[in-house]
This record gives sequence, structure tokens and C-alpha cells, in this order.
Amino acid sequence: MLPIPANGGLWVFGYGSLMWDPGFVHEEARPALLYGWHRALCILSIRNRGTVDCPGLALGLDRGGACRGIAFRIAPPEVEAARTYLWAREMSHGVYRPLSLKVRLEGGGRVSALVFVARPDHPQYVRGLSTERAAELVLQGCGECGTALDYLRNVVGHLDATGIRDGPLHAVLHAAEKARMATETATAEPEPPHRGG
Repeated sequence: MLPIPANGGLWVFGYGSLMWDPGFVHEEARPALLYGWHRALCILSIRNRGTVDCPGLALGLDRGGACRGIAFRIAPPEVEAARTYLWAREMSHGVYRPLSLKVRLEGGGRVSALVFVARPDHPQYVRGLSTERAAELVLQGCGECGTALDYLRNVVGHLDATGIRDGPLHAVLHAAEKARMATETATAEPEPPHRGG
């Protein structure tokens, strides 16, 4: 684990489900901006939203660009419990790397925050997927926590609610919904012929 900062407190940057479901006690939550990384569907989900044979997609932070999220300030007495919880939640497959990175807080100020970024050397990491291929993975994924499609719907809905517009995620969701509708239409049973009386 990363060492506890000298002041004893800790900031954590959330860019996905941590934004609306942090799961740990915190003193403050502020909109924040992280430079050098962007939110992406770059993790193959093989448990929560998919399986090894039929993976879904989940969010990670990938190199380049910038990402708007939420920075949580954790008071010193709660830091150890929060870190233990976060390691169990985020590090079970080792697909993320914990880093201490500078984030800019809304209203001014920069702080060092714990950030979980995608590991490009991990077998579950993927990059360069077309919108159509990402949508296929989202449609096929179903795991212990439900479908990858419901996961993406939830992510996009919460981002919209917080005023964060993420074009690539919206594009994948739109493509997945369109493909799902086309499949349902193609497999629907035809109406029985109407016989007049």
C-alpha cells in the first residue's frame, strides 16, 4: 500500500463508481480535475460484469487527456479503514495500479490524491477498441454483479447527473443500445396471421 501522507489525512480521486458510491467515511467531497489521464472502457471484466470466456468491459484510467471526477478527503482516524476497503474493492485482480497524483480541486487548490489507474501490462487491459467492438463486449458481458450494459447505463446516467459529459462512453452506450434493439427485433417471433371472421 502507499504510505500514509505526513499530515495523516488522505485524498482519494474517484472517476467511476467511487464518485457516487465511495463506500468509505469521508469529511469532504469536491469536484476535481486530473490531468494526464482519461476515463476509458479499457478493462475486461471477468467477474463483476463478465466471465473469463465472455468478458464485459469496465472503466479504468488510461494515459492521456484529462478526467473530471470527485476528490474525497478522509480524516486521519479513517484512513486505514478506507485504504483496507479500497484495496479489497479495487485490487482483487491487480488490474489497477495505485498512484499518488496531483488533482486540481474546483474552487482552487491542488492536492495529492490516491488514484487507481489501469495497468497496461495486465492481461485484462485493452486499448484501441472501436466503438462497435466496445459495444459488443458491453452487450455480451454478464457477471456476479449483473450485465456490463447495465453498468455502462449506470455510469453514463451518474456522469450526466453530475454534469460530466463523456463523449466516448455515450457513443459506446448508444451503439450497444442500438445493437440490442436490432437483435431483439430480429429474434422477435412474428405475429400470427390475422384471420377474418
